[in-house]
Amino acid sequence: MEKLHIKGGNKLYGTVKIGCAKNAYLPILAGAILCSGKVKLNNYPSYKDIINMTYILENLGAKKKLIDDCIELDMSDLKNYEIPSNLAMLTRSSIFSLGAILGRFKKARVAYPGGCDIGTRPIDLHLKGLRALNVKVSDKRGYINCDGSNMKGGTIHLDFPSVGATENIMMAGVLTKGVTKIINGAKEPEVVDLQNFLNKAGAKIKGAGTNVITIHGVDALKSVEYTPISDRIITGTYILACMICGGEIILENANLSHLEALTSKLHDNTCKIWQKNDKVIVSSSENVHKAITKIETMPYPGFPTDLQPQTVAMLSICKGTSVVIENLFETRFKYTNELIKMGADIIIKDRSAIIKGVEKLYGADVYATDLRGGAGLILAALRADGDTTIGNIYQIERGYENLEQNLANLGVDIKRISV
Repeated sequence: MEKLHIKGGNKLYGTVKIGCAKNAYLPILAGAILCSGKVKLNNYPSYKDIINMTYILENLGAKKKLIDDCIELDMSDLKNYEIPSNLAMLTRSSIFSLGAILGRFKKARVAYPGGCDIGTRPIDLHLKGLRALNVKVSDKRGYINCDGSNMKGGTIHLDFPSVGATENIMMAGVLTKGVTKIINGAKEPEVVDLQNFLNKAGAKIKGAGTNVITIHGVDALKSVEYTPISDRIITGTYILACMICGGEIILENANLSHLEALTSKLHDNTCKIWQKNDKVIVSSSENVHKAITKIETMPYPGFPTDLQPQTVAMLSICKGTSVVIENLFETRFKYTNELIKMGADIIIKDRSAIIKGVEKLYGADVYATDLRGGAGLILAALRADGDTTIGNIYQIERGYENLEQNLANLGVDIKRISV
């Protein structure tokens, strides 16, 4: 077991290059299953979730090469249409592969996925969408079994704009005869990026990012090279880190337009954030920031649930009382017990967090309950008086690449320790 040891109190200065988005790379890797040739993806990030997804592709028959910062996949000889439980449990993103496997083989057998323990994340919308494409679905002994021998295009109205369900149905429709329409699909930038990747490989998809996505089935997808978008959640995490610490940082390969829900909440504070070409510059004064009256997590373009813990950490030292409402995952506030150990004044009522700003946070021995909750603890540790140790750091490494080195480059006193 390893922990991160952070001595708080330093301001942040320097530059960080933002890598490709984990939540874009994962479905694009799944989308590669639909390609009959070679797939080259640039700026390969070594997040554990992505590494685990490549294991799933290799199990299906893909051949993998890592060359510099790229991953090359030969998808020409896939034979397996099953994802066993030992692989599915490694990442929830294994479920993204279901639609792509169905599209390629017209059958699939996939174990129920793993992932963060942040609440129930049912896959009923995924299965409802597949059934609308005339797929026979059964659930036996922890496996989802799908027969797509009579698949055809159809119209799916999602009761909730689920990102995973939207992407799964998109991929299922690419090689399916006829026209598939998704109404009330997710609008996240990562969904648009998946559309752009598939279209570059020969798919015919339009409308991603809007209320209606239309997929015209094609016979095959060709070889393709693609560079996924940068990670808006990591960008937002560093913005909030600079706010909580003070200083000035430059985030390269960052896109502020994907974070308007966050920046709109920060504009009244003593922090300046602006875009210059592909760089985001963040400058934060020594002044205490103001509380934010109300934040509600919502599907994109609303406030992202994946930035909720980091925002709560920042609000814990703001002047006044803030309220954060979590609408997407009912147990996402688990991490707040760890923040309270550090001196934060937080009360949880149902799906709401009431945060009364304190003058100081204090170092403590805490544990990451999930990926984004762990990121929130790191931000709190950056500001805290004294030393903080954070356990379960494997959770954080699932979605943050080179975080330890990047923070050190910004002036943070951080090191990895064995316990």
